[in-house]
This record gives sequence, C-alpha cells and structure tokens, in this order.
Amino acid sequence: MTETPDTFLVQDGQTLVFIGDSITDCGRRDQAFPFGAGYVRFAIDLITARYPDRGITYHNQGIGGDVSTGLLRRWNGDVLDHQPDWVSVMIGINDLHRRFSATAADHISPDAYREAYHAFLTLTAAETDARIILIDPFYITRETDPDSHGATVLAALNDYIAVAQEMATEFDALHVPLHAIFQEHLDYRAADVFCPEPVHPNASGHLVIAQAWLKTMGW
Repeated sequence: MTETPDTFLVQDGQTLVFIGDSITDCGRRDQAFPFGAGYVRFAIDLITARYPDRGITYHNQGIGGDVSTGLLRRWNGDVLDHQPDWVSVMIGINDLHRRFSATAADHISPDAYREAYHAFLTLTAAETDARIILIDPFYITRETDPDSHGATVLAALNDYIAVAQEMATEFDALHVPLHAIFQEHLDYRAADVFCPEPVHPNASGHLVIAQAWLKTMGW
C-alpha cells in the first residue's frame, strides 16, 4: 500500500465524539444508524479509506433540534462518559432560531449561548485531556432583500459565530469557519447546490462540511 503522509491528527486507538443538532445527527438514531448520513459519516469513511491502520472509535451524539443548553444537560453521558481524546462540536443555529419564538422562555440569546458553551467546554477541560474542534453555525443563503427573514437570520448569526470563535480561542480549540466557507462557495454556485433550505445541507453540502473538517484536522 502506498505510504500516506502522517499529518492527520487523530491517532490509532483514540476516541472521537461528534456532537450537535440535526446536521450532525442526520438520521444516526434510525435509518442511518450509528453515524448518520451526513458529514460525520463522510468524514469517518474518508478517514477509514486513507488510514486503514488506525483503529479509531467514533461516537455520533447529534440530536435533531438541539441547542447549546441541551448539549450541556447531556454532556456527561453523551461526551465525558466516552472518555474522548477528541470532541467535535457544531451547535448554534437552533439557538438563534429560538429568538423568533413567541415564548420568551424559549429564547437563547448570544449571552445564554456563550454561558452554556463555556460550561460544557469547561467540563471537558476539567475532566479530560481531549482536544476540541469547534465548527461555526452557518446559514446557506445570500439575501438581497434587507427586510427578508433570511437577512434577519444572517445578521443575527454573526453574534453566535463570534461566540464560537471566542470559545475556540479561549479553549485552544481547532476551529472550522464553516459559515465563511459556505459563503465563499456561494460566490460560484447557487445555494440550492448545497441545500434545499439554508439550515439543512444536502449530500453536497455535507461533503463541504466533511472536507472543511478534515482539512482542519490535517487531512
């Protein structure tokens, strides 16, 4: 077999946990058990194809509809109990959308998002030696109408992305600037190449995520 450059950060014998919302889940609890049919599955398959000698244990802990406070509630059982060497987090778009709920108790402001994010990363640092990968929330659209819902979401998203970037700096995490990556793709192709609507990618969109994640990990 042709020798593969040893630049990929996840090593033989290590454990990697992916956690997030429906974009990470992507059917992993039912028809696409156990890793889903999205970027997690693509990343795992590409790692296996390129590094067949690495016995890596994977856990997909995405749950559709989840938010940062939900991750915090289940962090011990879904992350720390696996004693991970790596934890990959993508969360935030549902937190943002809660701001549009008619019920004030449902709202998750950028400050509340920061508080929950900081809490589960602090737990990780205290209880494990895991390296962390933080993926920015994203919204795959270009809006020309400033009064549209999409434009409102894009403007609000900046605050949540700023929190993810702040956490990456504070916790010395690897960082995937995914919203910026998708916006760059939209310089060349229409949004519907990557998604049926701005939140949930299709297969092409999930491949963009997998490629960006792998590149960040030294692929």
